[in-house]
Amino acid sequence: MSSDELSSRTPEASSGRRPRLDDVAAEVGLSTASVSLVLRGAPGPSAATRERVLEAAARLGYRPDRAASLLARRRSRLVGVMMKDVRNPFQAELVEDVQEAAERQGYDVVLSAVTRGRDERRAVETLVDSRCEALVLLGPDAPAADLAALDRQLPVVVVGRPVPALRTAPGEAGVDVVRAADDEGVGLAVEHLAGLGHRAITYLDGGRGTIAAARRRGYTRAMKRLGLGGYLSVVPGDRTEESGTRAADALLEERGGARPTAAVAFNDRTAVGLLDALIRAGVPVPDGMSVVGYDDSPLARLAHVDLTTVSQDTAAQAEHALAALVERLDGGRTAHREVVLPPRLVVRGTTAPPPNTADL
Repeated sequence: MSSDELSSRTPEASSGRRPRLDDVAAEVGLSTASVSLVLRGAPGPSAATRERVLEAAARLGYRPDRAASLLARRRSRLVGVMMKDVRNPFQAELVEDVQEAAERQGYDVVLSAVTRGRDERRAVETLVDSRCEALVLLGPDAPAADLAALDRQLPVVVVGRPVPALRTAPGEAGVDVVRAADDEGVGLAVEHLAGLGHRAITYLDGGRGTIAAARRRGYTRAMKRLGLGGYLSVVPGDRTEESGTRAADALLEERGGARPTAAVAFNDRTAVGLLDALIRAGVPVPDGMSVVGYDDSPLARLAHVDLTTVSQDTAAQAEHALAALVERLDGGRTAHREVVLPPRLVVRGTTAPPPNTADL
């Protein structure tokens, strides 16, 4: 039989519709229940029957309708993930880790991103409309009250930022939180630089939000704790490479002892922007200035970047986030949970002892 003759026999070719389960059943002369067992990998059918059904399904171009199957079971087994910044390599890695953790728990992921024309509220609404059973929100800016209201609709885990605990009704867990201790992470960076001999250590700020506030607070506390309060210097900025590039102008304005010898950036993207601007200005890193980022993103690990940075362990955050959701969805947990993971300093090639200020 020619391929043309074969294709003319398929329901898809003859009617233009997608092949269905009963088409496969008719092709092999079995009931739809038996065919369903084979396609789901359930026990019962013989090896020969399985082979016949799978061959027929492939021949007809049959693909299971996953949405219909989930509807029949009254469970979507979908976890919605809101990604705050599609250009952030750290969040991209975190999404990948969440996807893998979800699959290990028997769930799938629906991703919704915040973009220039799509705010956080709309990104979350898309996930709710997609029948997600629970949500993982990566660094949301929404107020705690709004997050608590959302959690009353379906379980919510916030990753990356603290959420003040609000009073909940009996039987309500409240928003779960998985985060790194951001203030401690920046403190580790400052301690590392101070240990190398730096005193004039500047911080490149991340703008608004609870995460930015925590990291800024960590810088201030560490500088004062180390007796460097007189050198406090915070350069305003945001979370982008451009912010780091702009910050370089402020750092390079002064010559001599007034010029900082080291900088801690809000994140790796800002640090990379600063590195680029320093190199263009002829300032060697780390011999002319040391730079520390935050996130330990894939960008920081590139050989030509080799950025000293603070790791948040995305894999651990993803595992804890999915475990918290599964405990609420499948285990009935009703107690609020917050997991705070210790950050870790990763020392690479962008930090060294300070230069001789007489040479600046």
